[in-house]
Amino acid sequence: MSSSRARFDTAWQAALDHAQQAAAQFGTDVVVTRDVLGRACLLLDDRQSPLAHDDPAVVRLRDAFTAATRPFTGLEPVLFADKLFAPALYFDADDRVPVSPRQGSGTGSVHVLERTVIGTDWARSVPAPSDGAAGRRDRRVALYGFKGGVGRTTATAVLARYLAGTGRCVLVVDLDLESPGISHLLEDPAGIPRHGIVDHLVEAGVGNADGLELVARSTALPVKGNGEVWLAPAGGSPLEGEPYDYLAKLNRIYSDLAGLDPGDGERPFAARLEQAIAACEDQVTALSRPPDVVLLDSRAGMHDIAAVTLTHLSGLALLFAVDNPSTWEGYKMLFTQWQQRPALARELRERLRIVAAMFHSAGDAKRLPALIDRAQGLFASTLYDQLDTDEDGTDDESDEPYHPPLEDDDAPHAAIPILFGNDLVGLDPLRSRDWPELPFVEAAYRTFTTTVERLLPNPHPAPESS
Repeated sequence: MSSSRARFDTAWQAALDHAQQAAAQFGTDVVVTRDVLGRACLLLDDRQSPLAHDDPAVVRLRDAFTAATRPFTGLEPVLFADKLFAPALYFDADDRVPVSPRQGSGTGSVHVLERTVIGTDWARSVPAPSDGAAGRRDRRVALYGFKGGVGRTTATAVLARYLAGTGRCVLVVDLDLESPGISHLLEDPAGIPRHGIVDHLVEAGVGNADGLELVARSTALPVKGNGEVWLAPAGGSPLEGEPYDYLAKLNRIYSDLAGLDPGDGERPFAARLEQAIAACEDQVTALSRPPDVVLLDSRAGMHDIAAVTLTHLSGLALLFAVDNPSTWEGYKMLFTQWQQRPALARELRERLRIVAAMFHSAGDAKRLPALIDRAQGLFASTLYDQLDTDEDGTDDESDEPYHPPLEDDDAPHAAIPILFGNDLVGLDPLRSRDWPELPFVEAAYRTFTTTVERLLPNPHPAPESS
């Protein structure tokens, strides 16, 4: 009978267990790497006291690790920092995830370093933005739902129209690149600009982004006063007879790229998407005035677009939730990823806000409090600081814990409701361009729009007249 073989998850747990044992046995820091196939290997930091490849203890570790993780064992199960060409790429990598800290001089630390094709941006550290970039990010609002079909895109259009009605200049960016939709709520096909986000990502990859037409002012959404709504679509609308292959572009945008010229740094997808959005903002500024708010209609699910939008691009992230088990399990998976990176979790959590999407409130006043209670429980178990005491029974007062109470109306868990009624079922925005002005639409979204407005920075000051 053949020996048992580990599955993906059990092999990874075995790899972590052996890393902990190696850190204690050899007193070295250990990094556990996992490649795109899920194969794991141990890297031991023996630069202070080199270990011999044929040391009996090392041989036993290598054999036990291989037996426990097969077939998810790296080609070199155990590697040594002293023998690596550039050990800092592993032991000082910014995207390491801590598993256990160093304990005195006897037990080393353990970190995890993932190497995947997609998904790394969910746990990648957020770089400190420059002053100008920070100002841009604060004006960006991400609208995201773990599950699709929760009314996120319609809410984006309603919010854009409402904010423009207050005199703001609003830019809506369609980041649902696999399933674009908001463009047709904001503009007729003939008014869509020639290029979109995917065009900038592809053209900028070869240094050819100058001259793209990325934005157009919405003419299909009724706006009162001096407000404006601008659209940056996912893909453009080419001139008649002009070739345009959206899918061919989409298939090429997500990779991290090397620098354009020798000596240039890498260009990760997050940075390139940031540049695309900034280019759209700059075009609105050149054509009219600086956007007061930028709404990012994000892709649903655990997608790289959503990861970058939530962690890197937005100052406020609205998380659409329908009160069912699949929604909360999905957000738990996402929050747990952030929880593993405490610095990232602390940076993100106060930028998040739950939205109670398609909320049926009729006949039961307890529904919204129940949803908020579940949201608070999720945040409390993942992203909020734990209200524990030190081992001697005293509270640690060095840092005030961030753990908003259930009744805090400004906390991330304080769900903003979008009401749902039977009138909304038959609504067809494409057939009636005045749909945002219908009384039942305004009533359904009133709390949502006014609450989000309160969370935004003030509009740009009006230019002084000459």
